[in-house]
Amino acid sequence: MTLVEDIVVKHLGRVQYVPTWQAMRAFTRERNESTPDELWLLEHFPVYTVGQGAPEPKLPNVVRTDRGGDITYHGPGQVVLYTLIDLARRSIKVKRFVWLLEQSVIDLLGGRAERRPGAPGVYVDGAKIAALGIRVVRGRAYHGLSLNVDMDLAPFSAIDPCGYPGLRVTQMKAPIPETGERLAELVIRNLDA
Repeated sequence: MTLVEDIVVKHLGRVQYVPTWQAMRAFTRERNESTPDELWLLEHFPVYTVGQGAPEPKLPNVVRTDRGGDITYHGPGQVVLYTLIDLARRSIKVKRFVWLLEQSVIDLLGGRAERRPGAPGVYVDGAKIAALGIRVVRGRAYHGLSLNVDMDLAPFSAIDPCGYPGLRVTQMKAPIPETGERLAELVIRNLDA
């Protein structure tokens, strides 16, 4: 665990989805005005997650969660950055927060990365490389973003990633720990800009 200014960065390693989600919800529910914001860097064991209001897929190992967005896959080799941020305290609106998270990935990847209008996330050559899904309760955000770094992309073929039929996914092919650290640094920089 490291503290950067007023943001705590926690390195959780490879963890199961449900207990981590429950811990995010508990942290958000129990925090107060003086609780430092936290970024949780981790990888998940293989799991599909489905956002609020998305149709339930007929697949094994699916968790319906309370974040926005549709269906995605999490697995080893994917950097997950959960952003437990008090948006109200920082005077950041939700739309701006999503933009800041996307911009952090774009800053990491350089000029080849881009946004798509109406489709949150980050894309490289038309293929999705980073997915976003957040939830905001009483002005406080949790969940965050996932970045495909060096993973088996085959599980994505069983779904319409983020609800888009035929959406291709891609990855960076870079070292996981260093990529996660750099992404956390960029998110902190963009939050404080």
